[in-house]
Formats: sequence, structure tokens, C-alpha cells
Amino acid sequence: MSSTAGQVIRCRAAVAWEAGKPLVIEEVEVAPPQANEVRLKILFTSLCHTDVYFWEAKGQNPLFPRIYGHEAGGIVESVGEGVTDLKPGDHVLPVFTGECKECDHCKSEESNMCNLLRINTDRGVMLNDGNSRFSINGKPIYHFVGTSTFSEYTVVHVGCVAKINPLAPLDKVCVLSCGISTGLGATLNVAKPPKGSTVAIFGLGAVGLAAAEGARIAGASRIIGVDLNANRFEEAKKFGVTEFVNPKDYKKPVQEVIAEMTSGGVDRSVECTGNIDAMISAFECVHDGWGVAVLVGVPHKNAEFKTHPMNVLNERTLKGTFFGNYKPRSDLPSVVEKYMNQELELEKFITHSVPFSEINKAFEYMLKGEGLRCIIRMEE
Repeated sequence: MSSTAGQVIRCRAAVAWEAGKPLVIEEVEVAPPQANEVRLKILFTSLCHTDVYFWEAKGQNPLFPRIYGHEAGGIVESVGEGVTDLKPGDHVLPVFTGECKECDHCKSEESNMCNLLRINTDRGVMLNDGNSRFSINGKPIYHFVGTSTFSEYTVVHVGCVAKINPLAPLDKVCVLSCGISTGLGATLNVAKPPKGSTVAIFGLGAVGLAAAEGARIAGASRIIGVDLNANRFEEAKKFGVTEFVNPKDYKKPVQEVIAEMTSGGVDRSVECTGNIDAMISAFECVHDGWGVAVLVGVPHKNAEFKTHPMNVLNERTLKGTFFGNYKPRSDLPSVVEKYMNQELELEKFITHSVPFSEINKAFEYMLKGEGLRCIIRMEE
């Protein structure tokens, strides 16, 4: 066991004290892991739009002070009672959703939406005892989506930790613990484009480009990128996108534009914006008879999806996905191997890197829409 096992660890964490205010690097106390928990030493973390969304308090119930962060790579420092499949020194990816391996969802080959550990953005405490493992001078600091990786050490439920190949570079594969796997899996696991097919990707942020990367890996012949920001088009070519459509350039609905470009519609579409109009367009632009549209983006809470039933009756399929249909513990190790085998390219998703002390720069890049993923190095 490590020398710190069973003890409180004092370390640095970036604490959000209030909504939208810069994070503050503080010394926090991280309690030892309890039953079915592991304490991780985070080596690299990256910023995802979900962190920004909840930091701005646009999400459900604002909860502060809080430690954000959920895309990361690290090493197991110690394990709590009952943890048998992880040991100190293991290389891992913490994940915002989990896999208890015992519920109906985990036992189903078709689902990854674990009853016990699926994402919960409101909860700021551990399931085991309803308390936080973080504190400053005895006052609790709340967790975020069960991961809180903007801290040198964090405590996570064992079901939310994927053990990966120790040779995989954590500064690259850390991006697989959220957005990149979400987009990649939406294409490879859900849309499943046949080799030579046409695919439309709505939204060319990190998740959309990961969906495009999935289409490239699957051998799609045409990958049509749809985005309102023309500045994204050049970058998207690196991810296999072959053609671009900016809906602002046309007077008619974008689904009609795509149908004309593709003799009746694309074979597959993947929607990665969360905009309800984009969702409807993504569905209506697929070919009748065999077209499949996959929704990835999370819509506004009052959004309603409206389309004529004939669009469905004419043999178009609409699917949804959560985390690319990957089960975190069972499936993520094989996604890491795709990178290790040079089948999947991750470097092109990483556009910035900052030391932990400059974590607020990562927020600035994202708020300005600069780059895709910013890696935050915990050891400076």
C-alpha cells in the first residue's frame, strides 16, 4: 500500500466558489476512500463544455463551492474496502457515468445507462455516506458528476473508473473519458455507417469531430460537416470531413440542401449540437428506406422534437445515445487500444496545454471558442 493510504491527503485543487467566477487554487483535504471507492492521483485533466455549463450555473441546481472536472487520466493511490479489481499504481480514466455491473442496464448488452451510477449533475456528495471527501478547514467542498478532476487527488466510486493499458500516454487518452468517446461511439456503436456510405455531422466542435473521426474509421465515402461557424471547416478536414454546409448560406432548410447533394439523403447523420432545429434537420436529411439519425447533443429542457410521422413511416430511424453507448469499465480500455494501434488519432483534438496554476486560461479558450481540447498538467 502507498504511504498515504488511509490518511487524509492535503493537495491543490481548483475550487469554484461561485458561479462564473475564476477558479481559485486552494489547499484542500481529501479524505481516504470508503467502501467501493478509490482515491486517484490525477496527472492530466482537460476541460469539457459541460464543466463550463455548470460553472456558469446554466444547469440544474447551482451547487457551490465545488470542484469541477471530469475528463482526466490518473493513477490509483489507494482503494477502499471491497475494491478488488483495482490496486494502487493502476493507470485509469475516471468517468462521469458508471458501470456497477449488477443492475439491469449493466447486465443488458444494449445499454450503458447504469441505474446506480449514471450521470447525476445535482449530487455533490459520495453515494456511500452522503458526504463529500473534499474539505477546507473542515467545511465541505462539493463533488461534480462523481469525478472532480480539477484536484491533484480525488475520490471516485469504483464503478466510475476504467483501468487502462499502463503504456498509454495519459496526456492524450485522458480526452477519451468524455467528449471524444461520446462522438466516436455515436458513430461506431449507434449509427454504424457501412463502408462507402455518406454521413452528415451536425456541429463541428470536439464531439462532432469525434463523430466524424468515427465515420472516417468506418470507411465512409463522404462526410458532410454542418456548422454555422465557417471557421471550423478547415480544421474539420483533418477529421475526414469532405464537404461543408453552412445553413446560413441557403434560403431553404438544410435538410433539403443535403438531400439534393446526396440523391435523396445521407445514409447516416449524427447530431452534436443540442439545438432542436439541428436535431430535426439531422433526422429529416437521412435517406428514406434505410437512413439512420443519431442524437448526441443535449437539448434545452423545454425543447420539443417535431416531424411529420411519414418521415418515420418511410423507414427512417431515429436513435439517441449516451456516452457513445460505451460501458465505461468494460469498453473504454478497448477504445484506448484503438489509439495505441494508431487506428484512432487523438493528438489532433488537443489544441492547447496549460499548467494547473493557469487552469482559468483553459476556460478562456473555451469561452472564446478557441481550439478543441486544452490539457491541464497537474504536475508543473
